[in-house]
Amino acid sequence: MLGAILMGYSPNYAILMVGRCTAGVGVGFALMIAPVYSAEISSAKSRGFLTSLPELCIGIGILFGYVSNFLFGKLTLKLGWRLMLGIAAIPSLALVFGILAMPESPRWLVMQGRLGGAKKVLKQISNTPEEAEHRFRDIKIAAGIDENCQDDVVKVPENSKGEGVWKELLLKPTPAVRWMLTAAVGIHFFEHATGIEAVVLYSPRIFRKAGVTGKDKLLLATVGVGLTKIFFLVISSFLLDRVGRRRLLLVSTAGMIGALAVLGFSLTMADHSKQSLLWALGLSIAATYTFVAFFNIGLGPVTWVYSSEIFPSKLRGQGASIGVAVNRIMNAVVSMTFISIYKAITIGGAFFIFAGISALAWVFFFVFLPETKGRSLEEMEALFSKKSSHRNVVNETAPRGNV
Repeated sequence: MLGAILMGYSPNYAILMVGRCTAGVGVGFALMIAPVYSAEISSAKSRGFLTSLPELCIGIGILFGYVSNFLFGKLTLKLGWRLMLGIAAIPSLALVFGILAMPESPRWLVMQGRLGGAKKVLKQISNTPEEAEHRFRDIKIAAGIDENCQDDVVKVPENSKGEGVWKELLLKPTPAVRWMLTAAVGIHFFEHATGIEAVVLYSPRIFRKAGVTGKDKLLLATVGVGLTKIFFLVISSFLLDRVGRRRLLLVSTAGMIGALAVLGFSLTMADHSKQSLLWALGLSIAATYTFVAFFNIGLGPVTWVYSSEIFPSKLRGQGASIGVAVNRIMNAVVSMTFISIYKAITIGGAFFIFAGISALAWVFFFVFLPETKGRSLEEMEALFSKKSSHRNVVNETAPRGNV
C-alpha cells in the first residue's frame, strides 16, 4: 500500500523508484508466505486447490491491471500513469482487513511449542474433531514432540530454527532434503526460464509484430491474455487434487513446447516476408494464447503448490524462500533481457530458445518431481527418501489419509 501511494504521488524519478522497491518488498513477502500458509492450513485432499488460489488471485489482479490500463489509457498521460500505479493501494487496504481474520498456521504454532493454540486452529480448519486430532498428532510427531503430550506450551528442539535450519538445508542436507531443494529450485527456475514473462509483459509487442495495430486493439488483445490466464487457472485449481501435480505439469510443459515452437515459426515467417502473411499473423496470435493456456493449467499454479508442500515443517519457510528468490531472479533476468535477445536473434529466434528450455524443463520434471497428490505434509520426507527406488517413488501416488 505504501509503495503504491509513493508511486502514484512521485514528484520525481527517485521517489518513483523508492515506491517501486517498497512495493517489491511487500510482493516478495506475499509470494513466499501465501502459498506456504495455504499449504499449512489445508488438508491433504484439498491442498492443491487451496494452495493454487494465490496464483489464481494473482491472475485476476493481472487482468484487473490490463482492464485498468485500458481505461486509464484514455486519460491524459500525466494523470493516467499515476492512477495506474496508485490504485493498487485499494486492494492492499482490503488485504489488511482480510489478514486480521486469518488464523495462524497450526504447524508454525507447533514449531514454536504453542500446542494449545495449534489445536484450537486445527479445530477451526478441519471438517471433524477426529480429523483435527489426527492432523494434530502427525504434526507433533513430525516436530519431535510426544504424540501423547497434552500441554498447551512445550519447549521445542533448538535445531528447529535459526542457524540449525540453514545448516540442515544448505550445508549438510540429507539426501531427501537435497532432492527437495533441487526440485523446488528447478521448478521455480523453469517457471520463468520458459518465457512466460516475455509473453505476458511483451504481448502487445508480440501482437504488434503479428500485425495488430492501434492502442485500443493492442490493449484489448492483452486483456484477452489475462482472461485466458484466469480461465485455465480456474480449471487447474479443480484438477490439481484429482489429476495430480506431476501429470498436469508434464502435459502443461509439453503443450508449451509446441506453442513456443509454433510462435517462433510464425513470427519468423512474418518477419522475413516482404508482404503481410495473414496466416502467419493469425497463427502467432493463436500460439500466444495457447502458450498462456498451457502454462496456466500446469506450470504456473503447480510451481507454487509443489514448492510450498514438499519441505519438512522446520525447513519449509527457508526452503520456500530460496525457491521464491530464484523465481524473482529469473523473472527479472527474462524481463530485462528479452528485448535485447530478440533484437540480436529476431523475436522468432527468442521463442525457439524458450521452446528448447521448455524441453529441458519437461525432462527435469519427469526425472526429479514425484507425485505429491493426496499425501500429508508430514509424509513428504519419506516420499523423497532414497530408501526406495526413484522409479517406485515417482510412480507411487496413492494417498495415505486425509492429514
